Amino acid sequence: MIISPVATTADGRPAPTGAQKTVGKDDFLKLFVSKLQNQDPLKPMDDQAFIAQLAQFSSLEQLKNMNDNLSQSINWDVLNNQTVNNSVAAQIIGKEVVANLSDLALDDENTPKISYELSESASDVQIDVLDANGDTVRSVKLENVASGRNSFVWDGKNDAGDRLPPGSYSVEVSATNANGVDLSPLMSITGIVQGVVYRGGVAYLKIDGAEVALGDVREINVDDGD
Repeated sequence: MIISPVATTADGRPAPTGAQKTVGKDDFLKLFVSKLQNQDPLKPMDDQAFIAQLAQFSSLEQLKNMNDNLSQSINWDVLNNQTVNNSVAAQIIGKEVVANLSDLALDDENTPKISYELSESASDVQIDVLDANGDTVRSVKLENVASGRNSFVWDGKNDAGDRLPPGSYSVEVSATNANGVDLSPLMSITGIVQGVVYRGGVAYLKIDGAEVALGDVREINVDDGD
């Protein structure tokens, strides 16, 4: 229910006074009671109109309570999920995980492991590593690659064999089958969880220098002895 407050000009015409105001349940009740107090005794409010307005107020009250309860429930679910995720993240430190790949972090000595999955065998697979400017710094072409999960360990070097400076790099993988049809490899990164970083209540795993959201983890490899 929306009302727009108005004032009157010198000649009695209505004049707008500002932005619209949302009427809450308390305002609605005040207006309703005021209407009852100021009704014409000779023309009392029609029973049907009275019942309709009572029903409207009751619906407003119920919707307000439902909204409050829903908000509390959502806040509790978010807090509970964050607590569970943070607990899980701490327990998988030292474990090998497979996570969706976004960016690679290269330091002075690491060798990121790039994994990709093929729905069918590919006759050609092209792997390109790009720097922060989007320029290709390393290209690798593979032939006759089997379906399923495959991996490529990047030594951190460019096509000339020189070690690239530390920083953030991205990877693009393309493939075609024996009939020349393009495939869509699903890329991921495989590595040991070295630590956990928390930002805004979200847990990020540190893998080979990169930070991966816990929600991007697709697989956790547990040793038989664990």
